[in-house]
Amino acid sequence: MYEFKCNTKLLVTTYTGRMCINYTPPTRQQLEDHFKVSAPEFEWKAETWQDYLAPAIIDTGDGPFAFMASYGFVPKGHLPAGKRLTTMNARAETIGRLPTYKSAWQQSQLCLIPMQAFYEPCYETGKAVRTRIEMASGEPFAVAGMWRGWQEQDGTTSYSFTQITINADHHPLMQRMHKPDDEKRSLVIIPPDQYDAWMKCKNPEQARSWLTNYPAELMAASPAPLPPRSRA
Repeated sequence: MYEFKCNTKLLVTTYTGRMCINYTPPTRQQLEDHFKVSAPEFEWKAETWQDYLAPAIIDTGDGPFAFMASYGFVPKGHLPAGKRLTTMNARAETIGRLPTYKSAWQQSQLCLIPMQAFYEPCYETGKAVRTRIEMASGEPFAVAGMWRGWQEQDGTTSYSFTQITINADHHPLMQRMHKPDDEKRSLVIIPPDQYDAWMKCKNPEQARSWLTNYPAELMAASPAPLPPRSRA
């Protein structure tokens, strides 16, 4: 079992905007070959949505390793009764002061969220077209995230994560996503040669130096409509 520090106090803020809410996690082989970590003994789903378990990668001082965590900083099971909150994405501009994220940010609970692609709506045709965004090389990549632990009623500890987002109004690719009048946002893609430095960073202000837009020429986008639902 992972020996992480767990803060059980629940602090909730109001919803701060939607962005990437779905992505394709890496395969077990990609975790081992590209990210150089052993795959957790858990079969995760081919696509990740809110509250799904998916791999995250951290380094607590003994080298990087992958563990399973829930997508969304405050899992549904830990919300107060009647409360609705979406915490899959944390805005870089407010991550250091909103109660939901402040403690984990100040404690530098940083992680990598490995993936093959993430999905955004593109409205260039006048309608929302689900669009797959990935590396132009086709290789897996990792985005900047933050993790935390939760004490469960049975005495075990579970884990969750959020993705960090930044403004992308002037990014050649990401500015094409979402409705025309919406603020454009992007996940923070961490270059492979910076994986270790990001995970080991213990200074929140220094961590902000990684919160930049990834070069558009190294990214690719293509329509990726969801398959029709089965009526069976």
